[in-house]
Amino acid sequence: MPALEAGVQAPEIELQYLDGRKFSLKEERKKGPVVAVFFKVSCPVCQMALPYLDRIYKAYAKSRAFTFVGVSQDNAADTQAFNKQYNISFPVLLDPVGKYPVSNAYKLTNVPTTFLVSSEGEIDFATVSWSKADVEQLNRRLASLSGVATAQIFQPGENVSEFKPG
Repeated sequence: MPALEAGVQAPEIELQYLDGRKFSLKEERKKGPVVAVFFKVSCPVCQMALPYLDRIYKAYAKSRAFTFVGVSQDNAADTQAFNKQYNISFPVLLDPVGKYPVSNAYKLTNVPTTFLVSSEGEIDFATVSWSKADVEQLNRRLASLSGVATAQIFQPGENVSEFKPG
């Protein structure tokens, strides 16, 4: 269970992308809802989960109905290597190692943790660890926001766990 649940005001996120550009949750919310996926490169559940989350990102990114970002708890070099190894294409922010100001503001206890923040700044959806049902729910919500049919995230023949603790 996430420390911050649906209905709670989301703390501000002001971090840098891997390329050095600045990200502000307050500014991005003006464009629509924001998905923030917190992860650590050494986390086996993150290594399993993020490629599926990337499939969701790719399915709906063209709609521009929402912003999708990863929030890495690692340095830039390790995060870039992770993104390359696991074919992560969504933009990634860096939560400063050792201080983790945003992870702490969101009261994270485990990764991966995913939040969907509304345009008004409330947490609409939150999930901790790996829950196939939660990923399917996020997929449906983003399809609805995008105004398109729900994409098939899990392919036939893939052995996808129902739950894995982070």
